[in-house]
Amino acid sequence: MGALPLPKEEIRLERNCSMSWSSSDFRPSAKVFGENGVLEEQKSPKFKKRETEVYVGNLPLDISEEEIRCLLKDFSPLHVHRVQNGCKCFAFVDLGSMQKVALAIQALNGKLFHQRKLYVNSSNRSPKRTPDVTERPQELLISEKASAQGFAGTTACPQLTPKASGEPCETEKPKTSFFAVPMEMRGSFLVLLLRECFRDLGWLATIPSVSGEVGLLVTSTVPQTPFFWAMHITETLHRNMLALFSALAEAEEQQPYLHDSAVRRGVRGLAEYHLGSYGPAWNRCWVLDRVDSWVVVMFVDFGRSATIPVQSLRALDSDDFWTIPPLTQPFMLEKGILSSNQVIHCILKGKITGALNLESHILKFEEFK
Repeated sequence: MGALPLPKEEIRLERNCSMSWSSSDFRPSAKVFGENGVLEEQKSPKFKKRETEVYVGNLPLDISEEEIRCLLKDFSPLHVHRVQNGCKCFAFVDLGSMQKVALAIQALNGKLFHQRKLYVNSSNRSPKRTPDVTERPQELLISEKASAQGFAGTTACPQLTPKASGEPCETEKPKTSFFAVPMEMRGSFLVLLLRECFRDLGWLATIPSVSGEVGLLVTSTVPQTPFFWAMHITETLHRNMLALFSALAEAEEQQPYLHDSAVRRGVRGLAEYHLGSYGPAWNRCWVLDRVDSWVVVMFVDFGRSATIPVQSLRALDSDDFWTIPPLTQPFMLEKGILSSNQVIHCILKGKITGALNLESHILKFEEFK
């Protein structure tokens, strides 16, 4: 595959959430814009499997143990153990008898829950857990020594506190809240991704050079935290987008579907993802884990993960498709928290105020109001 022709069309960015592309070659399959939760610092504990336990997989990242208990209320759950590991959330639920386990599997396996297809099975057949990315060579561990041991602070918005009757309101001092740095944003994870997908770590080194006033196109947010993924809007980004998506649009029908035995952690692929009102799109992805006939992939150009059927994954192992670095990068809001999906696909205007300690690829962003 030779050099890709770069269309001369220009990108026009409107205020707020408006966005228009003048490229007539932007086919639906090349449309782009792609919820991860706060990921835990510690390694996933090892569990003693029981015949009376049921494994419930592909749960929403923000689900509580009480909601899981409510999901299985018809089977009188005795104990719920919720686990969040990397980009996955699952649970082991003790139902007290093998009969109830069988009934729960029959009733819930494959059912939709919060727009996710549940994977429910006997805990004795639960999938192998993905090795913690911190169990890597020493060079990967540098980012684990981040400020407050993997946590970052952000300033909450000040609020007015009324005094006694007749006295003016007083503004409280801003409070600092601490949030765990999401695993998929940590340097240890990104070094692994870049080495296996792009064979080049140069992308991480270029991120800290961004400074001053910027426009960011949000592609993904981490709920209830200040962390988000966004595309830094530049002419270089525009050229890379046109080149990459044109190449993918031409190649998608020619790329064969991966054989079942070839789908495993670390495989590079091409997957179709439904991006809201923008419709389906085929985009580069990296396999994070596999659970029977389902695979968890990371869409590297949007900072989004998804669970898709194994048979829907196409091959994309040629290095020609991986010469352009990821289009999106991680940021942290300096003040406050983004309002979840309401900002996805929107353009934020503001300035870069610095980077996290020892996670210098995560830039702190202050939005203009």
